[in-house]
Amino acid sequence: MNTSANAANATREELEKATSLVGTARRLLAKGTMVDLSALEGKIRLVCTEIQAMDKSQGRPLMPAMESLIADLDRLAEAILERSKPLADRLGPDDTGLG
Repeated sequence: MNTSANAANATREELEKATSLVGTARRLLAKGTMVDLSALEGKIRLVCTEIQAMDKSQGRPLMPAMESLIADLDRLAEAILERSKPLADRLGPDDTGLG
């Protein structure tokens, strides 16, 4: 296997790790656990840097995995925003006993 194929495979592995970290963060957040996203940030920064350094022909096969990661990150962002809302905003009027 040549060096560029090795680099693409290593980047694919890093993408998979980042996706796993996002999934773990979403599960923890759903349980009410505080989540430290610093490891995720570093992992994504590494993946982006590696992909930017690739030729288009090397990076193109990674696009589906990147698109999936971006969608997962969007869902994580939505969950974080929902979690940051005050409790009264998260509960509907029927849940508060006031409506």
